Amino acid sequence: MDLGLEGKVAVVTGGGSGIGAAICAQLAREGATVVVADINGQAAQAQADALAREGGRAHACQVDVTDEASVLKLFERAGAEFGGVDILVNNAGFTRDMRITRMGLEDWDSVVDVILKGAFLCTREAARHFAEKKWGRVINISSRAHLGNAGQANYSAAKAGLIGFTRAMALEHGRHNVTVNAVAPGIIDTEAVRRLPHYEKIREAAQATTPIPRIGHVNDVASVVAFLASEPAGYLTGDVVHVTGGRY
Repeated sequence: MDLGLEGKVAVVTGGGSGIGAAICAQLAREGATVVVADINGQAAQAQADALAREGGRAHACQVDVTDEASVLKLFERAGAEFGGVDILVNNAGFTRDMRITRMGLEDWDSVVDVILKGAFLCTREAARHFAEKKWGRVINISSRAHLGNAGQANYSAAKAGLIGFTRAMALEHGRHNVTVNAVAPGIIDTEAVRRLPHYEKIREAAQATTPIPRIGHVNDVASVVAFLASEPAGYLTGDVVHVTGGRY
């Protein structure tokens, strides 16, 4: 299937590693020009360089998605250098897990701000590009954690909020031929997950309890994102795709 992404410009936040890096690679393979946006400028540059070596069109940009000036600079650059933005993937996020009785205000704010404030700031700026082009795609990376996980009050709340944000944006921007969807991954085999001390228990539990008996791969998520970014997905909006191997 031709996804129609040749010549499109995609901004992927948190694109320097993990699921974000896989999304950048998949969109580049489909012909999009990818802006690898990450707070870690070295990681963003390394990923952009790797994609360029494979023949992709990729550019690195260091950005703090919680900082309005930083986000404005990102989208101003995209407009000036690439003629605007067609696709936005709000992927930036991280966990800081603990029971709520041990959770400090900074533990709450840091997680919620990156996921929700970051999506707000980036989507607001991208929407200006979409309105001019009369075309656009936003894919918000939520999580199965939106259903609630013990020890993840901050992360679960933020990921659930991202789904509400997705549906509100779908209603606001559909008239401009803009779709807004969310992807909710389950347990995905990233470098961060592999560094966890109980990784083997996580992997074994995934094999034992998931209808598709394995831990998820980053490309499982990236492939869904590429489809949601595509021309053929133009009548799908305000929805959530769970990439969990059937685990709910």
